[in-house]
Amino acid sequence: MRKLSALLLVFGISIYSGATNLMAQADPSGFQVLKEKFIEGDWRFMVLVLVCLILGLAFCIERIITLNIATTNTDKLLERIDENLKAGDLQGAMEVCKSTQGPTASVLYEGLKNANGGPEAVEKAIVSYGGVQMGLLEKGLVWISLFIAIAPMLGFMGTVIGMIQAFDRIAEVGDLSPAVVADGIKVALLTTVFGLIVAIILQIFYNYIVSKIDGIVNKMEDASIALVDVMASNNVFK
Repeated sequence: MRKLSALLLVFGISIYSGATNLMAQADPSGFQVLKEKFIEGDWRFMVLVLVCLILGLAFCIERIITLNIATTNTDKLLERIDENLKAGDLQGAMEVCKSTQGPTASVLYEGLKNANGGPEAVEKAIVSYGGVQMGLLEKGLVWISLFIAIAPMLGFMGTVIGMIQAFDRIAEVGDLSPAVVADGIKVALLTTVFGLIVAIILQIFYNYIVSKIDGIVNKMEDASIALVDVMASNNVFK
């Protein structure tokens, strides 16, 4: 777990560094303004917001890569299973599933493995193992949700601290002029803005990942139903 966390951190930092370099090359003045505004904010909160962005992006990209690898052409997989079952080769159909990547193939393999128990045993195995695969697909989403929630909270905390600093400055100077409270208000606004930006970026990735998982789960369910029909049509159940 520690190795995975370290890899995700390094991966996220490299992604952030690459992205910032591209931004600097594409629009040097815009990136310079962004960097200046980041520095002008309270570093105690801005650094924490930046860490949320880096770690959140690392988890997001890891999930996207994993889900893309897990995506399977279910129609082609079912055709190959059907061909083996028509030839009476149940073991060959299981080998097809075993050699195919993705949760759908794993679920179908469990169904084929319980063919001797009848359709009820196949359906039970598919449902049970499908729940396991669902948990694996959703792995890491709780951390992304955490960073989405924490980033704006840190920004709002910076806002509160900035306003407190502004009022302390007013009490110290004894004068309610814009120049006195400008620094404190600037810190308050900048931390809020950056916290919201981070939350928006991660929320977009989160919604994409959830939609990707839903698509895989729907295909898995359709393939599971189709497998039972294929097994019944080829007289696998005796």
